[in-house]
Amino acid sequence: MSSLTLSKRRKRIVWALPFVLLLTVLYGLHYGSVSIPPQEIWTVFLSGGDPLYRQILIDLRLPRVAIGLLVGACLAAAGALLQGVMRNPLADPGVIGVSAGGGVAAILTMVVWPQAGFWLPAAAFAGALASSLAVYFLAWDKGASPVKIVLAGVAVNALLGAVTSGLMVVYSDRVQAVIPWLAGGLEGRSWHHLRFMAPYAVAGLLLSVPAIKPANLLLLGDDSAKLLGQRVELQRMLVILLASLLAGTAVSVAGLVSFVGLVVPHAMRLLVGDDYRYLLPLSVAGGAALVTLADTAARTWFDPIELPVGILLACLGAPFFLILLRRRKRLI
Repeated sequence: MSSLTLSKRRKRIVWALPFVLLLTVLYGLHYGSVSIPPQEIWTVFLSGGDPLYRQILIDLRLPRVAIGLLVGACLAAAGALLQGVMRNPLADPGVIGVSAGGGVAAILTMVVWPQAGFWLPAAAFAGALASSLAVYFLAWDKGASPVKIVLAGVAVNALLGAVTSGLMVVYSDRVQAVIPWLAGGLEGRSWHHLRFMAPYAVAGLLLSVPAIKPANLLLLGDDSAKLLGQRVELQRMLVILLASLLAGTAVSVAGLVSFVGLVVPHAMRLLVGDDYRYLLPLSVAGGAALVTLADTAARTWFDPIELPVGILLACLGAPFFLILLRRRKRLI
C-alpha cells in the first residue's frame, strides 16, 4: 500500500470513527424493551422529560452504555499495547494471564466468600494484575523476551484454568453464580460499577498516551531499540503493567469478554498501519464502539432472553478474525 493511500485511509477513519461511536451510544440509549425516541433522549438530558423515560435512561441504560464504552476501550488499548511490545499481531490480554487471574480471584470471591460480593471488582482486578506480574517475572532470565512471556503466559493460564475448574467442582452447588461472570456480560451493571472502574480506566487510558513512543520503538526489535538508547526491558515491563491495568479493570466489571483485545487492534492495524500514533487511539474508539453495540444487540435482539455479550462477541469475533487474516495481504 502506498504512503498516500495509507494517509487517505487514516484521515477517513479518523473522521468516521467519532460519528460511529456517537451513533452507537445513541442506539444503546434508544433501543430496548422500551424504545425511547431520539428527541425524548435529548429532552431528558436537557430538561428532565418524561419521568419513565428519565428513569430508564439515567438509572439503567446510561451507566451500562458508559461501562460498555470503557470496557471496550480498555480491552482494545491493552491488546494494541501487548501486540506492540510482543511484536505479535495475534497477542491479546489473555496471553499474559489477565483473564485467567481475574477469573480465579472472582470465582474465589463468589463461591468461597459470597458474603464479600461487594469486593468482587477489586478482587478480580487484583487477581488479573498479580497473574500478569507472575508471568513477567517467571519469564525473566537476564531479560524477558516476547517469546518467554508468551510461553510463561501459556503455563500460568493452564495452571489457573485448572484452579478454576477445581473450584467449580468443589463448590458445584454454587456454580450458577459463576457461569454468567465467566461468559462475560454487563447485565445488572450500574452506577456503582461505573464509579469503581472509571478512575482506573481513565488513568490507564491517559497513561497509554506516553506509551505510544516506546511501543513504536519496540516494534523495531530489541537490538534496534537499544541502539536508539531505549531501556528495552524496563519499557516492556511498564507497558505490560499498563496493559494489565487496562485489561484487569475491564475484566473486573465485565467478566471474561473475549476477542476485543485481539480483533480490534488487528483490524485497525490492517487499515491504518503499525504507527501507534494512529493505531492506539483508533483502537480505543473501535473497541468502545464494538462492545457498546454488541451489548445492545445482546440485550435486545434475542428477546425475551438476554444473551451475555461475551458469548456474542466470541461468535462474531472468531469468523471475523479469520476473514481479516485472509484479507491481510490485500490491505497491507
